[in-house]
Amino acid sequence: MECKHNKDLVESAKFLRKNMTKEERHLWYDFLQKSPFRFSRQKILGKYIVDFYCAKAKLVIELDGSQHFEKEVREYDNKRTAFLEEYGLKIIRIPNREINNNFEGICRYLNEQIEQSLSQLR
Repeated sequence: MECKHNKDLVESAKFLRKNMTKEERHLWYDFLQKSPFRFSRQKILGKYIVDFYCAKAKLVIELDGSQHFEKEVREYDNKRTAFLEEYGLKIIRIPNREINNNFEGICRYLNEQIEQSLSQLR
């Protein structure tokens, strides 16, 4: 992967960590931070900042607000996903409404995806 520590993005990543969305805070504090698998938040990967990243499982979790359903943003997200997948990363996109309406189901789904990713890497 291109330089994981992209100095140009450090300030943006810090800002995003300090100003997480309500859904990001919920997923982070109520699930990912307690996970037995180490996750980073607002992690710089090459030329992008991802919402959550588990290096051991090679897994990226992106939470998508309503703007992600607009054509231009979808195209940008697809380009970003393709870039990250080139490095063997699995990208999971979750709409914010699912975090708000089905949090327990999302947590079960994420656990399954983490276990599946880990088993494929063994």
